[in-house]
Amino acid sequence: MKRQIFTEDHEAFRRTVRTFLAKEVEPYYDQWERDGIVSREAWLAAGRQGLLGLAVPEQYGGGGEDDFRYAAVLAEEFTRAGAAGLAVGLHNDIIGPYLTSLGTDEQKRRWLPGFCTGETVTAIAMTEPGAGSDLQGIRTTAEDKGDHWLLNGSKTFISNGILADLVIVVARTTPEGGAHGLSLLVVERGMEGFERGRNLDKIGQKAQDTAELFFDDVVVPKENLLGELNGAFVHLMTNLAQERMGIAVAGIAAAEHLLEITTEYVKEREAFGRPLAKLQHIRFEIAEMATECAVTRAFLDRCIEDHAKGELDAVHASMAKWWATELQKRAADRCLQLHGGYGYMNEYRVAKAFTDGRIQTIYGGTTEIMKEIIGRSLLA
Repeated sequence: MKRQIFTEDHEAFRRTVRTFLAKEVEPYYDQWERDGIVSREAWLAAGRQGLLGLAVPEQYGGGGEDDFRYAAVLAEEFTRAGAAGLAVGLHNDIIGPYLTSLGTDEQKRRWLPGFCTGETVTAIAMTEPGAGSDLQGIRTTAEDKGDHWLLNGSKTFISNGILADLVIVVARTTPEGGAHGLSLLVVERGMEGFERGRNLDKIGQKAQDTAELFFDDVVVPKENLLGELNGAFVHLMTNLAQERMGIAVAGIAAAEHLLEITTEYVKEREAFGRPLAKLQHIRFEIAEMATECAVTRAFLDRCIEDHAKGELDAVHASMAKWWATELQKRAADRCLQLHGGYGYMNEYRVAKAFTDGRIQTIYGGTTEIMKEIIGRSLLA
């Protein structure tokens, strides 16, 4: 079915993204995977190409285009290229809104220009060794010392953790803690007591630096409080819908791409003297995945359109995230199976998609959390 949500401007942007990926990412990606981190030059190149800060106002060096469909194009093309390591979606769609919607004029002038050029790589630090989806379990503390906050604690599984120059940290700012005693503090590279642990060894997304972060009596200036004091819970809930949509968009794009490459593979690969595509079981597998992708795409495109208009609610974003990422996981497993032994080889795209995509049902809120949000809304 022909997609109807994009204009010619969006498609022109898609061509720009594909050119960027072909020139600045794909030739170097294998090396980044071996290194466990992307080159900072790739971030600068993304900035020069205008791929960073799409929704940031032009006065700070951004694109001034608050249309989520451009973010969707980026997510789709980076997914098709298998380039999860360069976490542009995290930077633009998850962290960007915190800075643009919560930042003071002074904070915006200080942080957003580098955000848009790629000189300032960003991260957000919520997850702790003992607190993932449950924000009430956060133990990192920020003590009010009059003219500054004294930050202590640790975070784990932080994407961009090694490269990040600016980290939004979720910390307890009241002794009793709890969901409504949390605030957002911006920690900058070079602050004394801010240390990075190891670059974590993951089963997939090897080029994406994911790290532990440690805060030992870090002095955070009062002017680095982002948003309202003790208001982090509301701020986080406000921005989670967009985070989940970005993950969902990547999920359906991955499933479609897996179907595309597997369809071509079974046409060419022979078994028992004829192409796999001639076997009824193979045709049924392809037919089922194609139908699941088509139905999911219709729902996702509606969600993209609604979000671009500011009309998407948290429940439908949760539905999109749950459904699209679980479809991606199923498609990766089935497509690998259809590739046989070759599917287990890293040189085949399906093997990398299998390991890279496994995190999709976990981060941004697990599938189980998505179901809880949906169920609670229907049964409250």
